[in-house]
Amino acid sequence: MKLGYNEIMITSMYFDDIKDFINLEIGVKRFQGNIERFHFNPIPLDKYSRKLFTNIETFHVYGYDDEIFNDGKIFKYVIWYLVNYSTYLFEKEQGNICKNIEYTEEDRNTYGNTIPSEVKSLGDYCFNRCDSLTTIDIPPPINKLGFGCFNRCTSLKSINIPSSISKIGYDCFYGCTSLISINIENLQYISEERIFINEPVLVSIKIPENLQIINGKNIEKKDINEFIIPSSITKLGNYCFYQCSSLTSVNIPSSITSFGIGCFYGCGCEKELKKNKTIPRNCFKWWLMK
Repeated sequence: MKLGYNEIMITSMYFDDIKDFINLEIGVKRFQGNIERFHFNPIPLDKYSRKLFTNIETFHVYGYDDEIFNDGKIFKYVIWYLVNYSTYLFEKEQGNICKNIEYTEEDRNTYGNTIPSEVKSLGDYCFNRCDSLTTIDIPPPINKLGFGCFNRCTSLKSINIPSSISKIGYDCFYGCTSLISINIENLQYISEERIFINEPVLVSIKIPENLQIINGKNIEKKDINEFIIPSSITKLGNYCFYQCSSLTSVNIPSSITSFGIGCFYGCGCEKELKKNKTIPRNCFKWWLMK
């Protein structure tokens, strides 16, 4: 198969730095001018590499510290790093696009308890001490619940957790004394200590103190002496088996490619698991979740 201009342009979108673009044009004469075909920057640019991408009209900002160019040729910016909802609204007014939007506690105090559809994550303490919150549906685009997200929401009685959630911050439901019902789209297992949800990233939350119903049924807590991780799981989330004191053994299938921070910290089989040299040492350490 012979690569044409379109195919090589698509391939070069995944280059790591400007040297790759330059080497392509030096090494293959018929692909000279590939850089000039781009109307957006596929990599962060500096003053030198900006001169090579002469036809950029949409500028992609990948990191908070990326250099920005206002040279009169750029009509729109696409921001990939995490921004709060207020920043997103400001950038939208300027005609720009934000790809990673977090709803923060400040945003919630300003715009209310309804989570906007554009939001991808809920920040640390987003609904902190929100006494007026009695129930909430988390929309599917949300992939993260921050540290203490619903801390001391004493009136919260029910919540819906979609399968898109792949990260749950420590003490997410701390002090939710009225929380009696949770709906979880991808429930994996309920133990004495924790609720395990989702795949391919297995994450867990500590069972709220007064929780009675999950998915419309009374909770049936199980002894977690032995935990069999399904082969469909590829990653263990941060603090997944955190302080599961009754866990005496756990199988780790070959499908697991990533271990979260503190995922075995304080569990009953911690000593035994430490003998497994394939498990990273940070699995047995505790750091504050962010």
